[in-house]
Amino acid sequence: MEEEKHEERREEYAYVLDFLLTGKSFSNRPEPVAQLMGDTWFTLLEAEPKPGVVLKTAEQVYIGRDERDKISIIKARITFDKLTETAKRELPGMVAMVIKNNEQRFVDVFNNAGPMSIRQHTLELLPNVGKKHLKAILTAREEKRFESFADIATRVPLLQDPVKLLSDRVVMELSGNERFYLFVKPYVKKLHY
Repeated sequence: MEEEKHEERREEYAYVLDFLLTGKSFSNRPEPVAQLMGDTWFTLLEAEPKPGVVLKTAEQVYIGRDERDKISIIKARITFDKLTETAKRELPGMVAMVIKNNEQRFVDVFNNAGPMSIRQHTLELLPNVGKKHLKAILTAREEKRFESFADIATRVPLLQDPVKLLSDRVVMELSGNERFYLFVKPYVKKLHY
């Protein structure tokens, strides 16, 4: 059972956030490095491309277990603070793109989210969603389940842009200082003794 959980958290595809043809400036070995973001769990990764491969920002690459066409090896899972400045700038747009490409999955967050405790609802973890917004969302979804982001924006006018709310939350979680994680598998640094 534990193995199945681990397996479903594995990324199959990722988007290129940054590609450094000669590696990082502080590296003593000038080898190409790509910083990637998984397209399912938003996992931040550093990878080595296959020889001669040049990657473009926002390009989708296969990183699953089968034969990879552009990526040689995944070097490590990295934290937000290990991203290059270019990757940090690209991240919010990439996150928004993944959310839009998986609209039903993220609309279902609004349809299915429940209370975390007596005092707090899961939807209140989204930036700028307080009690007033929460009440409007819950009232609208009781009448009828949300069908799209446009449906949410129309039926809950206080909410503004649902994609931006979700992407802001994902970026907050990727930064790593959150108490609760809705969309990202938290990075846990392994201690070596």
